[in-house]
Amino acid sequence: MKKILLLFTIMTILGCNQPNVTIVEFEDEKSNAIRGHYQHYLNNDIDGLNELWADEDKIILWLGSVEQSPLSELSGLINTQHMAFENIQLLNIQGLDAPIYVETKTYESGETWTNTWFRWSATGKTSGNLIEIPVHISFRWDNGEIVEEVHLFDPTLMQSELELFASTQ
Repeated sequence: MKKILLLFTIMTILGCNQPNVTIVEFEDEKSNAIRGHYQHYLNNDIDGLNELWADEDKIILWLGSVEQSPLSELSGLINTQHMAFENIQLLNIQGLDAPIYVETKTYESGETWTNTWFRWSATGKTSGNLIEIPVHISFRWDNGEIVEEVHLFDPTLMQSELELFASTQ
């Protein structure tokens, strides 16, 4: 019985000493790279965006759906957004006069994700309506490239404006 108690005590002590660490950074290389990535988006600079994206056959994209999307779909959407909208901005999610929220987390498993939260804001060129959508995008890194990108937002307002724009072309 004493041996079992001793074994249990040792396991508890060793178990408590195991690091379960997730590192969160805000001004690191990857967080700053995503800030630059967003500047390329705002400038409709697909070549600049391609600097961080892994090759088409390596990247996994989730564009608000459970179905994976090809990189060409995201590139096409970005071009279409810039044709259909003006004054595209990425604003602080809380409406403050502050930059968008960007953090990079490195998990115990070794995976690194950069997470962002912001309000996507733009005016439809066809309707003149101001659209603001809360957005969360996460980027998974491998060897300095974005290998997975997850977009979470309600596309209803944006899609309505894109359809209206397409009907006038």
